[in-house]
Amino acid sequence: MKPYYADDLVTLHLGDCREVLPALNITADCIVADPPYGETALPWDRWPDDWLDVAATVTRSLWCFGSLRMFLDRRDEFAGWRLSQDVIWEKHNGSGLRNDRFKRVHEQPAHWYRGDWGGVYHETPTTADETAKTLRHKSKPLHWKDSGEYASEDGGPRLMRSVIAVRSMHGRAIHPTEKPTGILTPLIAYACPTGGLVVDPFAGSGSTLDAARAAGRRAIGVEIDERYCETAARRLSQMVLV
Repeated sequence: MKPYYADDLVTLHLGDCREVLPALNITADCIVADPPYGETALPWDRWPDDWLDVAATVTRSLWCFGSLRMFLDRRDEFAGWRLSQDVIWEKHNGSGLRNDRFKRVHEQPAHWYRGDWGGVYHETPTTADETAKTLRHKSKPLHWKDSGEYASEDGGPRLMRSVIAVRSMHGRAIHPTEKPTGILTPLIAYACPTGGLVVDPFAGSGSTLDAARAAGRRAIGVEIDERYCETAARRLSQMVLV
């Protein structure tokens, strides 16, 4: 299958991920996906049926952006996957239009996996923290069945927190649901080793491919809309990563 764009680390294909990914016959360390949530009447906001079945043939590790409403509505389609954790992406501005509820300023990338957890790559990013103090461990709580102990040294590092504040692409986006590389990079670092392969079935503006390449990972993206495929290819072909 001829790619729409390719370089040493990134390949971008034009088409429907449900058709393209089976034809590529690949195995990825993880998928990072931002599918249409199917929560609005906008023409492009239509949940792609059966894409999770295709994802299961490609990887055992999946980050999927969404909302709590989306995950609940699609819970039967995630039945073959096990939930590892969710992360809160705190944005600087709200996306909700209703004035009778809390102002919604977050989205939830959730990590899902299949099979044995011990066989799924996962390495939580750490952050430097000059105020960190060395932890003195007591015996592990009973519910810590499969997690190792972790102690930060004075001055860091510390495990990255599950609430990550990153300014959204509002006013700068080239795709209506574009995610900033600042939220994508830690997700990729968690689920894919250096030199590993990340797949994005809904590549959009190419931000996941960009973030993966900058982090030293290989990446394959699929985008169904040629307008955005062209935009992503132009972005990726720039000498300076954005």
